[in-house]
Order: sequence, then C-alpha cells, then structure tokens
Amino acid sequence: MDVTSNQTEKALIITADGRLDTTTAADFESKCMEIISSGDKNIVIDLKGIEYISSAGLRSILSVGKKVRSDGGNLVFCNLRGMVREVFEISGFSSIFTIHDTREQALEAL
Repeated sequence: MDVTSNQTEKALIITADGRLDTTTAADFESKCMEIISSGDKNIVIDLKGIEYISSAGLRSILSVGKKVRSDGGNLVFCNLRGMVREVFEISGFSSIFTIHDTREQALEAL
C-alpha cells in the first residue's frame, strides 16, 4: 500500500495504490490521519490505484471521513474503478460520500 499526497490550490489530494484490506487498512488510515492533520479543509482521495478493497478498508475510509467532517472539512473520492466502485455502491458508501469519475471533476466540485 502506497499513500501519497500533494497540495493544489483547491484541495489536498491523497492518492492510494495497491490493496486496501485487513493487512493495509490500519496503515492507510494512520497515513491519511497524519496527512489531514495539516488542517486542510478540502480533501480529495483518489483511489485510481486501488485494485481491491475489503470491509477493513471500508472501515478505515469511514474513520477518515468522520475525522474530516468533524473538523468541518469536505471529503470527496474520485477514480473508483471496477470492483472498488461496486463495493462502494453495495455497501452504501456511494450515498455517504461524494464520488466523482475524475480528479478534475472532484476538484471542480469543491
């Protein structure tokens, strides 16, 4: 699991690559919490590089989402592909979080 971030004019973008499962979920969550502790209010999580997500991965995403919202921020997701998009839809996460097809659309929406 590789988690990186970069700052744009509109938002802090967090990019994740690999599998988001029981083995990597805690690391993903702690890295995201560390990144968002910088105080940025607009966060985009780009999941283009995520090939698999488990329930542990969903829990870590929910924790990050709760933290961003409790801090008064906005959190959106983009580039969900294949099985990851399907899991978001089946689990109801697509109704909890805003999801955009591309990073550009996500940034425009903020």
